[in-house]
Amino acid sequence: MKDYQAAFQAKREQLLQSGVVMMDPSSVYVEEEVTVGPGTLLLPGTILRGKTTVGANCQLGPNVMLTDCQVGDNCTINASQCEESQIEPGCQIGPYTHIRPHCVVGEGSKIGAFVQLKNCNLGKGTKMAHLTYVGDSDVGDNCNFGCGTVTCNYDGFHKHRTTIGSNVFVGCNTNFVPPVKIGDGAFIAAATTVTEDIPVDAMVIGRSRQQVKEGWAAANREKKGKK
Repeated sequence: MKDYQAAFQAKREQLLQSGVVMMDPSSVYVEEEVTVGPGTLLLPGTILRGKTTVGANCQLGPNVMLTDCQVGDNCTINASQCEESQIEPGCQIGPYTHIRPHCVVGEGSKIGAFVQLKNCNLGKGTKMAHLTYVGDSDVGDNCNFGCGTVTCNYDGFHKHRTTIGSNVFVGCNTNFVPPVKIGDGAFIAAATTVTEDIPVDAMVIGRSRQQVKEGWAAANREKKGKK
């Protein structure tokens, strides 16, 4: 343990001398092969492992763990984990994001709370603010994903890939059942389950039509003896 602590301390000192900033150096753990650019702020609870590289003027933490990742300049990663993936410059990640292996997050993208990515490629400026799972997928530039979006990539036997073009709007609670391809500029209404390809600039709605039965709730309460 003492050898580990000495190695961590030596790495902290090396980074501080190179222009990396740490609010509380004793709470930051960086392994030997990691590189961090000048002007980057490492907040408490930051753990950088393997061959991770972090660009300049980033902010990592609190409570971030990166393993074998490449992070571009001017990125913010807050309370999240990332493994074996590439985060391009200007991205905002977290809090509570999990980026699993073999992902590329395009420049200027925003990946937010309780989002999980796995084996996917995202274009520039794509946004997933919260509560979304995207796996085995290729996504274009400037797409917007509403909360509750899921790629249903596993059928119980094999994984299947979802392909989404650029400038696509994905409404809340959308399910993609791949293999499907979504054309550029498509608009997907909330609560849609996508099972077929969508043409360029098309709108798709795949949900049951709402029915309103007036007075039903009051009658049901009376039937059950409740006011």
